[in-house]
Amino acid sequence: MLKDIEKIYYSEAQLKEIVQRLGAEISEDYKGKNLLLVSVLKGSVIFMADLMREIKVPCAIDFMCVSSYANKTESSGVVKIVKDLDINLEGYDVLIVEDILDSGKTLSYIKKILESRKPKSMKICTLLDKPERRVVDDVWADYSGAEVPDEFVVGYGLDYDEKYRNLPFIGVLKREVYEK
Repeated sequence: MLKDIEKIYYSEAQLKEIVQRLGAEISEDYKGKNLLLVSVLKGSVIFMADLMREIKVPCAIDFMCVSSYANKTESSGVVKIVKDLDINLEGYDVLIVEDILDSGKTLSYIKKILESRKPKSMKICTLLDKPERRVVDDVWADYSGAEVPDEFVVGYGLDYDEKYRNLPFIGVLKREVYEK
């Protein structure tokens, strides 16, 4: 796997610092609230697991799985719910936990669905943000770990063709890997 990585953007140690910072911010902001972390599977599962250990206030968790990457490298914009939430959102302060906020199409769709379920509040936490790729104007990160340029990144949950999720860092995948 390492031979397929062009460069490393965020090391394991840097990711730990990012997650600790986000956990501290979220803990402060959600004191006395009814926090529900919603992980968007599969990419955010590693980030979510680490983040929830850094959050120092009570929280519940749930998982949603959606698919929108028909051609594997760019969102198609057509979102399919593969696994919906198990928890009724009414009364919860929902924090959607995402691995990467790119075009925003998928998250815009998810946000509209979840808002219709009447949570008390809703915010978005993303590990990585690619603001230059945003094509929707109704989605932004309330909590953002780090920005990445418009390159195809993998590791720490992010994948290409279901591979590379288990890398402990965020790296750029060599073009020849996904353009073959």
